[in-house]
Amino acid sequence: MKTQIPERLSALREAMKKQNISAYIIPTTDPHMSEYPAACWKYREWISGFTGSAGTVVVTLEKAGLWTDSRYFLQAEAQLEGSGIDLYRLKLPDTPSITDFLLSELKSKETVGLNGATYSAADAKNLKHSLARNGIELNTDCALLDELWKDRPALPGAPIFDLPVELSGRSTEDKLNDINLRLHQAGADCTVLSALDEVAWTCNIRGTDVAYNPVGVAYMFVSNDENVLFIDPKKVPVEVGERLKKEGVVLADYSCLTTYLSRLPEHTRVYLDTALTNVAICNALPQSAQIIEGISPANTLKSIKNETERKGYRNAVVKDGVALTKFYYWLEKQMAAGEKVTELSASHKLTALRAEQPLYVMDSFASISSYGAHGAVVHYSPTPETDVELKPESLYLLDSGAQYLDGTTDITRTIALGEPTEQMKKDFTRALKGTISLGKCKFPVGMRGSQLDILARKALWDAGINYLHGTGHGIGHCLNVHEGPQSIRMEENPVVLEAGMVMSDEPAMYRAGQYGIRTENMIEICEDSETEFGKFLRMETLTLCYIDTRLVIVSMLSAREHAWLNKYHQTVYEKLSPYLTDDERAWLKEKTAEI
Repeated sequence: MKTQIPERLSALREAMKKQNISAYIIPTTDPHMSEYPAACWKYREWISGFTGSAGTVVVTLEKAGLWTDSRYFLQAEAQLEGSGIDLYRLKLPDTPSITDFLLSELKSKETVGLNGATYSAADAKNLKHSLARNGIELNTDCALLDELWKDRPALPGAPIFDLPVELSGRSTEDKLNDINLRLHQAGADCTVLSALDEVAWTCNIRGTDVAYNPVGVAYMFVSNDENVLFIDPKKVPVEVGERLKKEGVVLADYSCLTTYLSRLPEHTRVYLDTALTNVAICNALPQSAQIIEGISPANTLKSIKNETERKGYRNAVVKDGVALTKFYYWLEKQMAAGEKVTELSASHKLTALRAEQPLYVMDSFASISSYGAHGAVVHYSPTPETDVELKPESLYLLDSGAQYLDGTTDITRTIALGEPTEQMKKDFTRALKGTISLGKCKFPVGMRGSQLDILARKALWDAGINYLHGTGHGIGHCLNVHEGPQSIRMEENPVVLEAGMVMSDEPAMYRAGQYGIRTENMIEICEDSETEFGKFLRMETLTLCYIDTRLVIVSMLSAREHAWLNKYHQTVYEKLSPYLTDDERAWLKEKTAEI
């Protein structure tokens, strides 16, 4: 591919000249702002040869650059070599932002171009405002790569399938009524759902169009008058189409969305989540249309799980716990026998064990199977080039998850493959104290994630340790493992935590070049009590998998934390042991013994 990159850049620059474009931006995102774009939208990878999951390419008539973060510095250096594209290392002091780069490279009255279908409306608005300071214009209707990419893959064509009400808990008709009620409360006439998980949730459909997320490529228009699912009709089985029709959903071709929007009545009030809506959709609206900005009502409703979904998670974590127990039992036996196990082969074994469980669909993300120093790379994912053997000398951090029809899982465990050092034990125990503290917390209604984040970090901060990623993210129900709009992190997020939300609880610490430590559980926010001081909520831990007590310094735990850990292990054994062999059950009994 490397030899083709200069040719592609040259062809792009010729196209730019014809359109009077002085700089062209190629992001990683697709038209739905997805975490994982389908192959047909991997424009950035095609133009640069860089295959990492995050990054943006900017091409001027003289220069080209890729902006990416520290996870991909080494990979990008290798893949960009000889391409004519320079690497810009994000968050380093000497690295300009893309906006600053454009302001320094272009003159007044020059134009920056981008494909508005793959750029969020919110980001485009901010970029346009910044460029205008220097008199630079922004053209968001500039899909230059579509004509250049001759062998571009087709849109994903896998059929969608129903997630029955027995698993989803609410009908599509009920969900549409809820969305329309919220639109009415916001003074809006309609909304466009762009995020694939929002469309899937609303319509009770799932698909396999995107890696790790069980969704199908589609948009949805929702209003009191008409609800339209824009999707390739060949992807919709007859019985699914008939069910949707009965519930008030009309089908239209995926390509017809912008034409449909352009024909909306004058002065239509359109509610849009501009962070999740591409700018091409905004451009298609009549000029008289009023855009009301806010978090998508489908996103908010989706984040609060109904009773059926909450039961589904509890089924899913049992299945996941069984697969994980079998995996760690297998891993210990393999290593004791001197058999070679690598990061990749371990990850593949766990996937195979999960696939044996009922209602398994796919993994929920690429497993972070990381040994030793690789564990200190926060979002490390092994490749054939980086794969290393697991040895009885350091720590093994495994962050993984699965999609089951009745729930999604996300779990991290860190285990000692050999005799752990005192430093490893101290680090592990401090991070574990954070996991327990957040998992046991009780708090008044109305709290935001940033107000609880300290509970996860306090024991680490006391030792002068911190981690830079968030502590908790929402988790979808047989949907995206990273789900909003709620979060638990240091940065302020105005979204209030509510009963029914399912989130991750993942304090961590990383020693660069040595190891990483993270104990991650799924937690559900539940109603707790009401006192004279108001209503209170609490966290309930859902995940079922043993925690490596060889890494725990008991004297560092409070009496409350000590009791929690023993009680948790008792629950793990009671719920998982009926599904294990005699040998596995005896092994888990030992792993969950009181300390």
